[in-house]
Amino acid sequence: MKALRLYAGPLALAHMRQEGLQAQDIATIAGAAGGPKGLILGPLDRFIFGQWLPTSGQAVDLVGASIGAWRLASACLSNCVSAFERLEHDYIAQHYELPPGRKRPSADQVSREFGRSLQSFYGGRIEEVLSHPRYRLHVMTSRGIGLLAREHGVLTPLGYAGAYLSNALSRSLLDAWLERVVFSSGQGGQMHALPFAVGDYRTRQIALTVDNFMAAVQASCSIPFALRAVPNIPGAPRGAYWDGGITDYHLHLDYRSSRPGPGLVLYPHFQPQVVPGWLDKALRWRHKSTPFLDRMVLLAPDPQWVQALPNAKLPDRTDFTRYAQDLPARIRVWTEAARASAVLAEEFAAWLQKPDLSEVRAL
Repeated sequence: MKALRLYAGPLALAHMRQEGLQAQDIATIAGAAGGPKGLILGPLDRFIFGQWLPTSGQAVDLVGASIGAWRLASACLSNCVSAFERLEHDYIAQHYELPPGRKRPSADQVSREFGRSLQSFYGGRIEEVLSHPRYRLHVMTSRGIGLLAREHGVLTPLGYAGAYLSNALSRSLLDAWLERVVFSSGQGGQMHALPFAVGDYRTRQIALTVDNFMAAVQASCSIPFALRAVPNIPGAPRGAYWDGGITDYHLHLDYRSSRPGPGLVLYPHFQPQVVPGWLDKALRWRHKSTPFLDRMVLLAPDPQWVQALPNAKLPDRTDFTRYAQDLPARIRVWTEAARASAVLAEEFAAWLQKPDLSEVRAL
């Protein structure tokens, strides 16, 4: 493989040495926060959910934060390939007209227009997502506590400053400021069990319903200061809900499966590091693998392949500033990156047909 790299935890690698990698081995699929970086995963999503997973029949838990939640909710729609294509198109085409005298759109404007996009995308189809016969959707959000219990012009920046300092000392101290709230689909009035243990961090699980679906997905995507927090989500404790990536940026969770089989976690990702929280991005000593990821198979682009993309990088949020109001230029660059990433899916499909374990690296 030239564009794609495969990584595996020790238990996943041991299974693959004995049995290879089959669609029925997958118990969980993770979808990270990361904004525009997720655009390169579109072809992998379309192959995995449109061609590969349908060859099996087991239930699969889908755990997503931010754009990962949007991607995995799209996987639950009846024609998921078309849904992924539309997600890619809509995300690339998003644009916010700047009011006179402003250099960037306000959080109110972005939240308002993003809410309209979600309504257009999922309107009339929420039950379709929630009642998928195989996929169990878990949407990650971060609920503010103390100074972050509600959004405020002064208290919110102070609260996030406190959260940053607390997290720098210990990730466990972050839960004095934010708690992980997971909105989970279910059947017969019962939520599906979480596919990970929650002893690592303060966690609450809430039923994902028709009444709170839009709010939960919007909250999961609500980057602090770029968008407004979503207040008082129906069926959940009162408070301000932000991007699920704050507490769980790359979903470095204590994955487990009580179902028969190897219980592997498949993770189409845009880098090999699985960073615990958004505030850990600069704390590189927290980017290493842990036993939480022992059952994980991670797919990520080769850094040399990334160098061949426009601007020698993945699409990211800095492109909104780089291209400012030059929408056609940003659309062109992001479209080129998304089209180039088709090779990631092609190489994964070829590897599944003829697995070469020498190409699998330790996570």
